[in-house]
Amino acid sequence: MQTAKPDSRQQILFMSLALAATLPGIYLRITGIHPEPILAAILYGMAIVGAAFILSWAAEVIQMDIAAGLALALLALIAILPEYAVDFVFTAKAGQEFAETGAATQYGPLALANMTGGNQLLIGLGWPMVILIGTWRVKKARVAPSEAEGTTPTEINLSRSQSVDIAYLTIASVYGLTLFLKDELSLFDAAVLVTIYVLYLRRLSGAPTHEPHLVGPSAYIGSLPKRTRRIINYAMFVVAAGVILLCAEAFAESIIELGEAIGVSEFLLVKWIAPTASEAPELLVATLFAWRLASRTGLGALISSKVNQWTLLVGSLPIVFSIFAGVFHGLPLDTQQRVELFVTAAQSVFAVAIVASRSVSRKEAWVMLGLFVAQIGESLLAELGHLNEQQSAQARIGVGVVFLVAAAWVLRRDFRACVVNVRDGLRTPWSELAAEEHV
Repeated sequence: MQTAKPDSRQQILFMSLALAATLPGIYLRITGIHPEPILAAILYGMAIVGAAFILSWAAEVIQMDIAAGLALALLALIAILPEYAVDFVFTAKAGQEFAETGAATQYGPLALANMTGGNQLLIGLGWPMVILIGTWRVKKARVAPSEAEGTTPTEINLSRSQSVDIAYLTIASVYGLTLFLKDELSLFDAAVLVTIYVLYLRRLSGAPTHEPHLVGPSAYIGSLPKRTRRIINYAMFVVAAGVILLCAEAFAESIIELGEAIGVSEFLLVKWIAPTASEAPELLVATLFAWRLASRTGLGALISSKVNQWTLLVGSLPIVFSIFAGVFHGLPLDTQQRVELFVTAAQSVFAVAIVASRSVSRKEAWVMLGLFVAQIGESLLAELGHLNEQQSAQARIGVGVVFLVAAAWVLRRDFRACVVNVRDGLRTPWSELAAEEHV
């Protein structure tokens, strides 16, 4: 097992702090106390963040017991369970609202806001963080690419086996470009997207095993005797899942109440604040990999997360809505939601374009980060009243168009490489993929 040498006292302290962060939220839920909205949002947010850290550590350790590729996908899935929980709360409430009123005008947009915000945050902030920190660390440490998983001072090079993630992200991204053209996220869309994810897992299940690269508390847990490690690991899963189930709905409601209390759009808070809380641990873990000269692993985890968010998460929303609405159709979409889906899909296509050659540069990372900052800036200008609803939509569409133009610019050079990667990802035997590392 590859691990950084863990300081047991320090790692136990980190785990204790994560557990302690969950206690105030648990106390509020058990006692039924309703504090002021801002305090409730903070305490429930802390509980979600603490549980997400515990969950991410447990997910990393479980890599020791299952196949490498499948472990990475499972790590990516488990790490964003808090995102799923919060989004399912909004979607279920949208279904209930539809069952009672025949419309989902309050909670429907919030379900899409949380999903699109999480996706945009993952690529717009998470990927650039890993790329910029990883390349900077290689430059400062003056190590050879072979000592840093193929990372150089200017780019991160992915392995040929990661073409599997690229292939399925490509398929999901192409299909995602059709979603904003529709009046609803339908059950047919759900079937397509969930099928893509199931095929992705099936493909990964054949990956060869290798020793995981563990850091921080996961390295400490992984160093324990096998029986002790598994007991602690399973206990962490149970505790984290319990906290998320207990606090997800309260956190979602506290975000809405906070918006009403301080006069800020609940759509804006749900789009940016809620995903930041639920995805913070995953982004931190990926950044730690980059800091420890394992940028390929960190970026690979985020790519896998993008695959499952853009397939399983999006595909699950119509199903959850249909169940709680008691109808056999999907989540209705208004103009604002379709614009959000367009921007998110366009960003996903750009993400595919920059990993098409299995080499991601610092320049591409700065473009991603710059466009993400532009999205944040547009949201703030709209919230402050400097942009009306029509201007805000036009600005977001403009950002989406820039993503697509940038993707076309990159693919003019790397289109053949993208085709080769999709073919490798879908068809090439794992033995051949694993035998050739792209450095």
